[in-house]
Amino acid sequence: MTLTTTDVLIIGAGAAGLMCAASAGYRGKNVTVIDMGKKPGRKILISGGGRCNFTNQNAQPSNYICQNPHFVKSALSRYTADDFIELVDRHGVDYHHKTLGQLFCDHSAQDILDVLLTECDWAGVTINMRTEVLSVTKNDTGYLIHTNHSTYQCQALVVASGGLTMPKLGASPIGYKIAEQFGLHVLPTTAALVPFTLHDHDKQRFDGLSGISIDCLVSSESNDSFRENILFTHRGLSGPAILQISSFWRAGQAITINLLPMHSLLDLLNEWRLNQANKSLKNLLATLLPKRFVEVLVNEGSVIDKAVNQLTHTEMTQLAETIHEWQIKPNGTEGYRTAEVTLGGVDTDELSSKTFEAKHSKGLYFIGEVVDVTGHLGGYNFQWCWSSGWACGQAV
Repeated sequence: MTLTTTDVLIIGAGAAGLMCAASAGYRGKNVTVIDMGKKPGRKILISGGGRCNFTNQNAQPSNYICQNPHFVKSALSRYTADDFIELVDRHGVDYHHKTLGQLFCDHSAQDILDVLLTECDWAGVTINMRTEVLSVTKNDTGYLIHTNHSTYQCQALVVASGGLTMPKLGASPIGYKIAEQFGLHVLPTTAALVPFTLHDHDKQRFDGLSGISIDCLVSSESNDSFRENILFTHRGLSGPAILQISSFWRAGQAITINLLPMHSLLDLLNEWRLNQANKSLKNLLATLLPKRFVEVLVNEGSVIDKAVNQLTHTEMTQLAETIHEWQIKPNGTEGYRTAEVTLGGVDTDELSSKTFEAKHSKGLYFIGEVVDVTGHLGGYNFQWCWSSGWACGQAV
């Protein structure tokens, strides 16, 4: 089997790996990227419904979950969302702004992948696909990586292999295995930014609500909360607010949903008693919430179907509690199959926050999703890939 010598070997041709490759290549390093998939950047291509929510203008450390919240500060401050936007602008990519600072391609996620591949090409990077890592060993001159095609000798080994999400796209635990092989602690992993599944009795309650969306404030037992839409599906609950809170949810916990975050229901009830006293509560609530959803609340007894002027003070208080503190206990999540990211991973205490080099294994680096850094929904995880990839590329 042939031996190929390279300054930097990067495992993973995804967002972080390609960003790191270009960053290091422009510094004159001989860089090779290997990946077991057929094509680079497959997760980029399906992200954002094929439009790629490639960054978020509001990206800051508070948008990331990490056991050490300070770890993300260095990379995010040194390569910002504005820096990546400038790169995208230089390549003439058309994009648009959505709510909450999110940026999407006008045409296709392929535009972002083309930017990265062009940058790698200009930086002289070699990309070898369909290359599976069989083993990694350390020697006097760096690292020896045996693959199904050839063996690589490198001074710097960068692990950008991603997490366990979307196994159909080739997700692999190889990054965690390499970390553990060299004595790095790996935190337990779980699916994040993922829809919830429901218990059978809740599935029956919500049968017929599939496709209904409600603007809500969703909170976890850890008091984290997100104000966006929830979406009823055939399998359970989805939508941006649900995906966000899933990163904070743990098995057995309930989530609390404020169904009318823009209103005080008690104030509305008092107003209705003055102005629309004879109207039914059900019909008035249906002006604020989807009619089919209100009917479910009525059928299960959470909402009393009578005229608002017939409601007692106790009934009004209970109703306000139901609407503002509606609780659901999910059965679980849809898991890695549909999750956008993996929570947990290589413990950041094992890495330099400036270079991403393992503190006790010189020349070994970990970047992107394989690390215990998980962004909120909305372009933050891509920004972490750009920031960590660039910072590592400046150091290898």
